[in-house]
Parts: sequence; C-alpha cells; structure tokens
Amino acid sequence: MIKLYLFLIFSCSIFLSGIIIGHYDILPVDSIKSVKYLLQNNSEKEQSNISIYEDDVDSLITINSKNDIIDKRKNLTNLIWKNTIPYSSSILIDKNIQDDRYQNIPNLKFIDKFTIEMEYDVSSIAFLFFPENSNNQLIIYHQGHRGDFVAGKDHIAFLINEGYSVLALSMPLLGMNNQPIIDLNDFGKIKFTNHRHLHLLESSNFSPVKFFVEPIGVSLNYLEKNYNFNSYHMIGISGGGWTTILFSAIDDRISQSYSVAGSFPMFMRSDSKNIGDYEQMIPEVYSIANYLELYLMGSFGNERKLLLIYNEFDPCCFSGELYRDFPFGDILKSNLKKIGEGEFDVIIDYQQNEHIISKEIMLTIVSSMNET
Repeated sequence: MIKLYLFLIFSCSIFLSGIIIGHYDILPVDSIKSVKYLLQNNSEKEQSNISIYEDDVDSLITINSKNDIIDKRKNLTNLIWKNTIPYSSSILIDKNIQDDRYQNIPNLKFIDKFTIEMEYDVSSIAFLFFPENSNNQLIIYHQGHRGDFVAGKDHIAFLINEGYSVLALSMPLLGMNNQPIIDLNDFGKIKFTNHRHLHLLESSNFSPVKFFVEPIGVSLNYLEKNYNFNSYHMIGISGGGWTTILFSAIDDRISQSYSVAGSFPMFMRSDSKNIGDYEQMIPEVYSIANYLELYLMGSFGNERKLLLIYNEFDPCCFSGELYRDFPFGDILKSNLKKIGEGEFDVIIDYQQNEHIISKEIMLTIVSSMNET
C-alpha cells in the first residue's frame, strides 16, 4: 500500500511539474522548444529541397536578338486573340463613383469604374484611382487568387499618397468580376467559378488566356486617349504577379514591372506548391515563350525593367528559399545584356514568411521606379 501511495505522489509531482514548466516557460522548456524548432525546421527544409534536373538553362532560351522578341510577341498575340483584334472588347465607364471601402485615402481625388465586357459573358471590373497631386505616372496594381483588389488597399493608398494614379484589377472570375453560367454543348450549363473551368473554353477559335490580359489592354487604350500619363508601370502579387509577367512580355507600353511571388521557370516546379493554376501550365503558351523567355521579353527595351520578388519563406508558393537553391537571375542578366537594353533582377524579401507584398518591398518598388 505504501508503495502505491509513493507511486501516486511521484506521478502527480511529474504531472504538476510538466504543467508548471509548460505554462511558465521555466527550464528546461527553452531546450525543449529549441529541439522542437530544429526538428520542424529540418523537416520543412527536407520538404523544400526539391530536385532540379535541368543543368543547361541556357539551352532553354531561344531569344538571341530584338527580332526574336518581336516574333515571340507576335506569336503569343496570335495565340491569345486568335482571329480577333487585341483589346477590342467594349468598355463602360462610371465616373467619380463612391465606394465606402476606399474612403479617407490621403491625396485621392476621384475613382472611376471600368467594366470590360468579353466573350461568354465574362466581364472584368477595374478601378482608376486618381490623386489630387499627381506625378503623371500610372501604376497597374493586380491582385491574385485571394480575390478582390481591396486586399491591396494599403498598397493602393500608399501609391496614391506618393502621387501615382492606380489602375486596380482582379483576376478573371474573382473579386467584383462576374461568374457567368455558360452553356457548353458537350457538358451542359456550368457556372464558371475558378480558373480550372476556363480550360473548357479552349478551341481553335478562342483562347481563355485572353480573359487575363484583355481588360488591362482595353483599359490602357482608354487611358491613352483620355489622359496624358508619362509612363505605365505594373505591380502584381501571386496570380497578379503572373499576369504582370505575361502582360509586360506582350505589351511594351509597360515600362517597369514588379512581380511578387508570381512564377518560377517550369523546371523548378517539382512540388504541388509551385505547380500553379490553369494559366501557369498552358503548353500552347509556354511552347512559344517559356518563363525564362517571358522574363526577358518583359525586361527588354529602352528604360524597361522587370524585377522578380520572392518572399524567403512564402507559405503559399514560389519561395525565395527555393530560388536560393537555384538562382537563375545571373543567367537572365547575361542573356539580356547580349540582346541589348533593359534591366532584370531578382529580390528576396529576407525572413518574410507570408504571401504578401511587405511595406519594405513597396518602398523598394517606389524607389526603383524613381531611379529613372
């Protein structure tokens, strides 16, 4: 009986000690936490060590001259717009709208709403934010798969306060953009709610990739006719970063492009976090211009620049940690130098562990734009 009492007392002591140690963080909890952190970090590190099988990256780049860029741009345009004229969709303008979500933004003069109407009843909504005191430059801000560009309100407000006009857009089917019900002969009526559905619209006469870039080009055409901006730049996060890459590659009106956590070359996509959505994996597009070549096309030209920005520990996709394992930036810089003018670089937001554009990166982007 005495042994049983002693055992119970000993067990209770151990239990209470564990509670006290865990609650008050007294020794040896720091050692325990350190071991736990190391184990987790090593496990995550092992998962992030993706095998890169490509050892001849230069062979993937077939751009050797300005004419090569012109040809690829033409071929991409033909693929995306098929037999139609680029940027020919209708645009409806609502002047000086009120949206409570954007009240009290310093230096904001007015907001205009653009509605771009395209095939299959797909429409895209863009807001033009115009500042009281303007530096006469426009920045296209493109949100990603998280939806409405209101998610970037703080960035939009920062840019407006710096004197930039901002054209804000969301990806197709997301944010304020509609999700139409489309009658497909082979499948019946389907409500299009995500980008995987877009593949069902692929045909010899139509490419749904158009939905990603047409609203930007239509809006720019309107702005060129009705305003007198000195330059156009583009910033995109995640899927918006991907859109930034594609649009700046096909439309050289974009002077400076900043893609945050938007893409990797295809040979770096061995895990599910970096495979990407429908638009990231269309063979017809990337057989014309792979990601490395799209980066060159968006960089090339007089006073043109493309910066790829990666968050070091991005929990979503395209992390700077993976880029450090295979830094392709110098290869791109070398190839860009061979074909002529333009600037390309890669920036890592060190210690950043969120899928965001940080305040520090926004400051870096504005500083970069002010260099020219």
